[in-house]
Amino acid sequence: VQLQASGGGLVQAGGSLRLSCAGSEPFRRYNTMNWYRQAPGKQRDLVATLAFGGHTSYSDSVEGRFTISRDNAEYSLYLQMNSLKPEDTAVYYCNVVGPFGTQYWGQGTQVTVSS
Repeated sequence: VQLQASGGGLVQAGGSLRLSCAGSEPFRRYNTMNWYRQAPGKQRDLVATLAFGGHTSYSDSVEGRFTISRDNAEYSLYLQMNSLKPEDTAVYYCNVVGPFGTQYWGQGTQVTVSS
């Protein structure tokens, strides 16, 4: 399984970005699909989850601003990020969990939000 994240960049506070994660297999094969982020010197934190049945969940810090979704063809996972803040600056990673708990990671895409 290969995951390729893209869409990061430099944006001013209040702006928006849309991250994409392209998969080599249909995402419907996975139990959960996630976006994580890691800021410099900090641990990698879970940001958003899309579960097999379509349920979504978000960390408190992004609730109401970020939206995780999947395309109909199910080969792409997205993270729409609105009202970005400087504290959202991090490397963002897509992640999927298979039926036996195996995790797969994308390579990360840098998001930088200037104040």
